[in-house]
Amino acid sequence: MKILIKGTNFEVTPEIRQYIEDKIGEVTKFINDAGGSDEVRVEVARTTFHHQAGDIFRAEVNVRVPGTLLRAEASRGDINSAVTAAQDEIQREIKKYKESQISKRRRGDRMWKRLKNYSPLAWGKDRFFKGRRDRNI
Repeated sequence: MKILIKGTNFEVTPEIRQYIEDKIGEVTKFINDAGGSDEVRVEVARTTFHHQAGDIFRAEVNVRVPGTLLRAEASRGDINSAVTAAQDEIQREIKKYKESQISKRRRGDRMWKRLKNYSPLAWGKDRFFKGRRDRNI
């Protein structure tokens, strides 16, 4: 999996690049299970130059999965804590996405199980839908 790292108003040193790859690399196992793309986009930025304290650094992580884009953003006082916070947030987003996909699949399986119990003669008469009246055809 490729991790694309971009620095805005900020030079990404090899140490920071390695830290980002280690942290975001932990999340890639969740992305592979969710059927996500082969790349993760990470942007780290320094939001201001005239402040010395507060939320100066920002980290943003974007992952494209089938049907949507998962995005996490965090602002902190130093770059390492911003990357860690963004990693935690994207991990929650991926788990939430996976759970919704599992529930959709289970809902479809329940529908097919219910439809399987009806007679093939009823299929042409739309009797297998709940709430519909029987048609005299």
